[in-house]
Amino acid sequence: MKLSKYIDHTLLKPQATEAELKKLCEEAIQYDFAAVCVNPCNVAYCASILESTKIKLASVVGFPLGASIPSIKSAETLMAVEDGANEIDMVINIGALKDKKYELVEADIKAVVDSAEFNTVKVIIETCLLSDEEKVKACELARSAGAHFVKTSTGFSTGGATVEDVELMYKTVGKELKVKASGGVRTYEDAQALIDAGASRIGASSGLAILEGNKS
Repeated sequence: MKLSKYIDHTLLKPQATEAELKKLCEEAIQYDFAAVCVNPCNVAYCASILESTKIKLASVVGFPLGASIPSIKSAETLMAVEDGANEIDMVINIGALKDKKYELVEADIKAVVDSAEFNTVKVIIETCLLSDEEKVKACELARSAGAHFVKTSTGFSTGGATVEDVELMYKTVGKELKVKASGGVRTYEDAQALIDAGASRIGASSGLAILEGNKS
C-alpha cells in the first residue's frame, strides 16, 4: 500500500478557518490520503468538498478529554454521521479506566460503535496517561465493544505515538483490530517506524512533510 493511504490528513486546532479546511481537503484529494480528520463542527463543510471522492472523512468525538458521558458521545457520533462522516475517532473515559470501571468504559465505547451505524470507529486510549497494563486493558475493551481501531493519542495531551506503544497495542489486538498512531508524527522516518511497528493508519497534520521525506 502506498504511503499516502496510511495517512489521516488532520486539522484539529480550534482556530481552523474554512480556508484552511478547504486546503486540507484539496491536499487530501491531490495526494490521495486515506482520510481527512476534523472537528465535528467542520464535518458538513468538509463533506461538501470531499463528496464524490474516495477520501474518507473522520470526526473526533469526546475530544480531546474523553470526559463527556456516553449519551453525549453517542449524540456527537449520530450528528457527525448525519453530516457526512464515515469514520469516528472517539476518546475513552480515561479516569474510569484508571478506576477499573471497565463496564463503564466498554459501554462508553459501545455507545459510539452503535451510533456510528457500521462506520469505522477508532478508539483513542491516550497512551501517555496510561500504564502498559492499562493500555492492554483499553485495547481489550475496545475489541469487546466492537470497535475497528485502537489509536494511541489525541495529540493534545502530554505525549504522542511511540513505537513501543504501537507494538504493544498491535500485539494485544492482533489482526482483530487495526492500530492508528497519532500525535507527534512529523517526518517520513517517524511514520515508517510506526508502520513497521504495526500501525495501519497515521494521524498527522504533517502529511505533506511525511510524503516529501519519502525519497525512495
